[in-house]
Amino acid sequence: MDLGTYIEYDGRPAVRFQRTYAHPVERVWRAVSDPAELAAWFPSQVRLEQRTGGTITFTGDPYAEDETGTVLVYDPPHRLSFTWYDDVIHLIVEPMDGGHSSLTLVDVLDEAQAAARNASGWFVCLDELATLLEGRTGAGPHGEGAVPWEPVYEAHVQAGLPSGVEIPDAAPRT
Repeated sequence: MDLGTYIEYDGRPAVRFQRTYAHPVERVWRAVSDPAELAAWFPSQVRLEQRTGGTITFTGDPYAEDETGTVLVYDPPHRLSFTWYDDVIHLIVEPMDGGHSSLTLVDVLDEAQAAARNASGWFVCLDELATLLEGRTGAGPHGEGAVPWEPVYEAHVQAGLPSGVEIPDAAPRT
């Protein structure tokens, strides 16, 4: 299991994931920046003004209220950063040999105790992103076919990621 790691980012607690995909940068960029593609793997539906300083709106997450954030960095095809509730999300796409790409996702947390919970959610989301990039139809991170987050959460806690924040009641999977 390729778990997230707990780090400090600009002096704040954060969780970090790095994944490699057998796709060029432009394909991975589209998956992480196009609202139609984000719908397949991101926890919310997203409307995104594709510019630094633009608005990003999150709706439809069964575990969270709708929210509007700010696009902090929009630098295609390599970097997208935005506020998401009280967190800051960084998505960094870099080329690798053989036409592959590396995606680094960093969730800068509002509080350290959210690390295990958020890392578990991102683990599930990144699994759905891999499904999308493989050309298969996924269930989305809240769908019945998604990786169950509970064992992933326990693995993150066992790995030493801070925990203890409230975990929303499980919404029915669709």
